[in-house]
Amino acid sequence: MKITRIKTFLFIAIVIFSQSAFAQININDLKLVDPNANAKTKILYANLINISGKHVMFGHQDDLAYGIGWEGEKGRSDVKEVSGSYPAVYGWDISDISQKQNIDSVLFDRMQKWIKEGFKRGGIITISCHMENPVTRTHSWDTTKAVKHIIPGGYLHEEYKLKLDSVANFFHPLKKVPIIFRPFHEHTGSWFWWGDGNTTAEEYVALWRFTIEYLRDVKGLHNLLYAYSPDKFKSKEEYMKFYPGDDYVDIMGVDDYHGLYSPETVHETIERLHTLSDLGKEHNKVIAITETGAEAIPLDDWWTNVLLKTILTDEKTKQVAWVLVWRNDRLDHHYAPYPGHSSAEDFQKFRQDPYVLFESDLPDMYKLTKIK
Repeated sequence: MKITRIKTFLFIAIVIFSQSAFAQININDLKLVDPNANAKTKILYANLINISGKHVMFGHQDDLAYGIGWEGEKGRSDVKEVSGSYPAVYGWDISDISQKQNIDSVLFDRMQKWIKEGFKRGGIITISCHMENPVTRTHSWDTTKAVKHIIPGGYLHEEYKLKLDSVANFFHPLKKVPIIFRPFHEHTGSWFWWGDGNTTAEEYVALWRFTIEYLRDVKGLHNLLYAYSPDKFKSKEEYMKFYPGDDYVDIMGVDDYHGLYSPETVHETIERLHTLSDLGKEHNKVIAITETGAEAIPLDDWWTNVLLKTILTDEKTKQVAWVLVWRNDRLDHHYAPYPGHSSAEDFQKFRQDPYVLFESDLPDMYKLTKIK
């Protein structure tokens, strides 16, 4: 009887010790945009914090939907066919959300299935939104001034809420899937209707805050993390010009198609990542290269001699949690290699580097995990 009691005591002690070890990462203490985010969403964010500085996850836009020479074929992925694994991070876009398919002809019902598929395997989901200009109802590259008309007080505000209803309707069947939502990106550029020069910082902040509050508080979405991702910037001040506040941002990102083009230009990206790392530390945010790439990958060693070399420059650049390259649409417009591409061998070396994680290399990102 005494031995049984001792064993029972030891078992309880071990359980308490284990729980106290996990308590060091208390997901309820995380400062998220959504204090009521579901458990898996909080855990994902905790693991993004843990992975920063130890690894970088590789992502690809529309990876499961199409590639070079194929479209919508079950199980296919250019990334997997070259590297042996699916990407760790999947990018999708919900432009034209009121229609049946987005601007890249991806059907939304199929996108939802692919999102669930990637999540089930342990992948991470990010979603951008190239929303059509709400004034002209054309596309996001129509720079007709629109933001002032859709924020509270604007004459199109009620119509904008209907657009957000469509966004929420897309997200609701995915409520068990944590999603990193990246709206109104690249705003330091002037090519989108929400970009610098087409709206003011005050209007942009009002749009961002209203959008988050509506999705979170009105539509009850509690599986979203929010990424703020400008295009290139030269200073902290430029990066923060449109910043909606720490209470409205979970991830500080950057979309960089400029410095990561060649070895001669990477110093630009390194400087931006130094600034971004400093800002992430100051504001207690995860940082990421949320969109990047070199169109048609003109260098055979781009993966190791440009992208990876940049990320591994120093401790600040290593803070990047993930890097996502754009889609594989056609031979003159693709950002990941496909079988037979001249950079495929280098991509395999990139994948084999212990610092880089693809999907099959990931720890369980939806359980509190000690990441080595």
